[in-house]
Formats: sequence, structure tokens, C-alpha cells
Amino acid sequence: MDMFNVLTVKDTSKLIDENFSFAIESEKVTLPHATGRILKNDIIADENVPGFRRSTVDGYAVNSRDLFGASESIQSILDLKGEILMGQEALGIISVPGQCYYVPTGGMLPGGSDSVVMIEYSEKLDDTTILVSKSPSPGENVVEVGEDIRKGEVVIKKGTRLRAYEIGVLSSLGFYEVDVCKKPRIGIISTGDEVVHPSENISQGQIRDINTYLLNSLAEENGCVPVAYGLVRDEYEILKSIVEKAVNECDIVLISGGSSVGKRDNTPKVINDLENGELLVHGISVKPGKPTIIGKAKEKIIFGLPGHPLACSVIFQIMVKYYIERLTGHKETSYPISCRFKINYHKAKGREEFLPVKIEDRGTELIASPVFGKSGLITSFSKAWGYIRIGRNEEGIREGQIVSVYKF
Repeated sequence: MDMFNVLTVKDTSKLIDENFSFAIESEKVTLPHATGRILKNDIIADENVPGFRRSTVDGYAVNSRDLFGASESIQSILDLKGEILMGQEALGIISVPGQCYYVPTGGMLPGGSDSVVMIEYSEKLDDTTILVSKSPSPGENVVEVGEDIRKGEVVIKKGTRLRAYEIGVLSSLGFYEVDVCKKPRIGIISTGDEVVHPSENISQGQIRDINTYLLNSLAEENGCVPVAYGLVRDEYEILKSIVEKAVNECDIVLISGGSSVGKRDNTPKVINDLENGELLVHGISVKPGKPTIIGKAKEKIIFGLPGHPLACSVIFQIMVKYYIERLTGHKETSYPISCRFKINYHKAKGREEFLPVKIEDRGTELIASPVFGKSGLITSFSKAWGYIRIGRNEEGIREGQIVSVYKF
């Protein structure tokens, strides 16, 4: 693989698809521990929900034909036969015209009824006589059997990230345990002789480690288990030993730094020298993040990420996240917001650019303006709300142009 024989983002994604099998194990979890987990298999309903006809209001279960023409001026008289208790089977039945039963919200409807009159449209004369001032239509204020969920229906598709709402659906169907994808383990290795622990005082020429903690947080945000292997000096043998360990223990390996073409950039050689190691990509046509590396060893993917924090985070969002989604079957839908761009912005053709922007709310519209700064500056994305994707064949953005901004 020639260094910096760059690929487009689309071609890189295709190459990942062609070189990896995306197999991940499943595990069972109970509902209290299922929030945020990725569903491994389709959930198919084995019963109807609801399993009985029930009322959506407090009122009287009736046969609608008995109240045809009822109004405030011409009220209908009904014979109250009893009360349906909440949580109990309705044993009564409307067998004679003019009969009714009281039902609470969620209560089961008795046989012979087809609608419910809200209690607000009724008046109780005595223990057995009800006056009704409204004519209901068939099915009014009634939830039919299976109206919410039909038996045999695919209720939740595999690859869904379970939210509180899906947890509620699972509970309603009697699922207390579900099969979810095991959380992918992401090995995080930061390299560089100049990089030191955040708690240390730094000398001239040194920088504190940013990417270990940046990648740790991004891994957790994307439903993975980060495994930190610490800071590694720019020495081939040390790096190779740590990467081998990470490949054996993790599903994905991230190496921050050492992806360029300098004398101390050992990542490409390390990947090629691993057991079954292969360098697949060295360079993506994207700004920031051009010197990105993608390799393979023991069927595991290895990403060599740029050392600059902004470039590192962008590549995580567009490539590492793509692999995680392919691995778990979950495709996160990101909805952009529309903003008016503040200035004219020029870029060179031939590569995609992910431009960090901040957003100003002017009341009548949102204004997006670029956060200028080199990719090595941490504030470039700490100040940014999100980013704009500028296509590889576009020359930039015009002042006043409406743009789509994606949240970081």
C-alpha cells in the first residue's frame, strides 16, 4: 500500500465492508439493564396488545344503536346493569336493548357493547337509571383487540438502540430478558514521546494527553467499552507489543498518533508486522484527518488516527462510528438543523471537509459560522456546536447559503 494513496470516504467505507465480517456475540440482559443497548434479534409479538377490548375513558359501555338520536334536548334512558372492575374480566353482557355497564379507563368492555359514552355526557338518576345526552358512534372511546400490537408482528427490529419507549413495549409483551449485542471493546493507545499524563506538569515541547480521554468518551457515547492501554513511546518494539495485546483483547483498536510519514511514525510498519497483519488504507481524502490508517490483524480492525484532537474526533465520527454501526447492526439517524451561513468560505476541490461551526440564534433564524483553528487546537471543537460536511467536488459555501449542521 503506497503511503497517502488516498481514498474517498465512500471508497474507504466500501473497503471496510469488503474486508470485515461484522460478527459480534450476544448476551441476555434484563429490562432494568437494557436501556441504551443494541437489540440483537427482531422482537416478534406472541400475543395481541391489548388482549381484550377496553375503554379509553371513564363512562358507560353501550350498544351505539340504543342511543341513536340522543342529545341534550332529547336524552336517552339506559338501564345500569352493573360495574366492570379494573383489572377484572367483564362477565356481564348487554343482552337487551337499553342496557349499559359502568367501565373505568382501561377497563374491559362487556359482551354486546360496541362503544363507551363519557361520564360527562351522562346523568345518574338513581342506582339503575342513567340519562345520556350524546349519541356515540360504533367504536367510539374503545381500543380493539390487537389495535396496538398484533400477534406475529415485528414490533422492534434488530439493531435498534433501546430507549425507555422500547423498554415499555417489551414489558407490555411480557419480555423481561432480551438478547442484545455485547458492547464492543475498543482498545485505545496514545503514542508520542511528547505526550504526558494530564496530571503532570509539562516542560517545553510536551503536551498533555487529550486523545485517550477524548476517545474514551466517544467510545462510551457510542455504546462501547473503552480499554485504555496508556501512553506509548515512539518506539517500534514497545508499540508492536501493546498493539498485539490490544488486538487479542479487543474488537477494535485505536492508535492515536504515529499515522503520518515521519521517521517516528511507526503505526504502518507495526500493523504490517503483526500476525496476519495488513495495511488497508493510508490516507483518506478528507479534511481534517488525511493521514488516517486502517489495518487488519486476526480479523480485527485497527485504526491509526491523527494525533491532532479535532482530526482524531472527526475520523472517529465518520469512520470508527461507521464500523461500530456495521458491527452492531445499529444505524444511528442524525438529523441536521438548517442554518444560514455567515460568510463566504472557500475550500480546495478533491476532498471532503468537515467544518466545525458554532451557531448563533437570532430569533428569526439560526446563523452558522466556522470555528477557525488548526486541527491541533483543542478549542476548535470545544467551541463548536457541530459540523458542516462539504462535498469533495464543492468549492466552498456562499455567504447566506442555507446549510445542514450535524451535531458533534
